[in-house]
Order: sequence, then C-alpha cells, then structure tokens
Amino acid sequence: MLGTLAKWLRILGFDTEYAKGMDDTDILNKAENEGRILITRDRELHGRAIKRKIPAMYLSNADLKEDLSEVLKEHPPDPDLSMSRCTVCNAPIEEIEREDARGKVPEGVFERQERFWRCPKCGRYYWEGSHWENMRVFLASLK
Repeated sequence: MLGTLAKWLRILGFDTEYAKGMDDTDILNKAENEGRILITRDRELHGRAIKRKIPAMYLSNADLKEDLSEVLKEHPPDPDLSMSRCTVCNAPIEEIEREDARGKVPEGVFERQERFWRCPKCGRYYWEGSHWENMRVFLASLK
C-alpha cells in the first residue's frame, strides 16, 4: 500500500521495512519487536497499533508528496542526502572502489561517474547520476 513511500524513505536513509504480504498481526508484532514506527493507510491497523502502544502514523492521503511531507514533518531526515540504503531490499549499502564497478554498470555511467555503491545483500549498484538531481528537486518541492 505504501511501497513508493518506503522507497523514498530508504533514499533518505531511513531503515524502512515494507510489509508486503504480511497479515496485520505479523506487522504489529514485527513493529513491536523491532522498535519500528508503523506507517499505514489502514485505519483499523493504526488503531490496533496505538492500543498496543506501538508508535504509528495514519496517512489519509493517496498522494506521495503529501504522504512524504507528513512523515518528514514528524521524522526529519539527516539533512545530508547520501547513499546509505538499498532502495529495493533496505540493506545498508557500501561505497566501493570505482574500478570494482567496471563491467557491472553501463559503460557510459562508469565513464561519467567517480563514486559507486553496492548492496551486499541483493547486489544492486548505485551512483549519483542525473536521477540524483531529480530526487533533490523533488525533495525540495516538499518544503
């Protein structure tokens, strides 16, 4: 229900689990056991979390910008937007030597970029390409 929001929170460096396919009880248990904040559009799930004293946010919007603005108002990110989490699997990513990215990223990207990161869990590679500036513009539009 909030997969795109989860991806953006990871981009901002938040340790963000996405509970796809889990039932409500498992979601609540996971949030409680791992000390997580539950973010949901499910009013009933939100109410159950509050009753169990699990920190929770209920989002009533269906708009990414509004949702992200609301979350960031309550939980401001580190002001330095930097690569720290895999947007797909949430694992912390690691900066790698530039040469280690050769042959693993498109050749043009390798020629234009100086810094690369790799997810040790799923193997994805990251770099600060033109999409990075687009993300900065999007995030600036939230303020």
